Amino acid sequence: MPASKTNVTNLPDVTAEFVIDAYHRLFHIEKSFRMSKHDLRARPIYHHKRESIDAHLTVVFAALAVSRWIEQTTGWSIKKFVRTTRRYRTINIQAGEHTLTAVDPLPDDLRDALTRIHDRGAH
Repeated sequence: MPASKTNVTNLPDVTAEFVIDAYHRLFHIEKSFRMSKHDLRARPIYHHKRESIDAHLTVVFAALAVSRWIEQTTGWSIKKFVRTTRRYRTINIQAGEHTLTAVDPLPDDLRDALTRIHDRGAH
């Protein structure tokens, strides 16, 4: 007995490749939402004015774009990048006429990632 053809979407005449590609894109969209919620610690903010909503969405999408660029450039997840870089600080201390700078030394892998970001951003 031949297998019956069953529609798995509400779209007529789509190929299996189309459906698989659509789910693949959906996975990336969902990853972006998880990234903004967890890795970037973005939380819902309730705005009432159109200008505030537009500004908020602009900042969120800019952060997402920068995050994706950092992931692509460094090969690190944004979670790893944020957790690693958050630990390092530079402090300037004014002592009379002198400025002292205290810097935590960067590990080699972070220094390499920052160099890749700098070099790629220079183009």
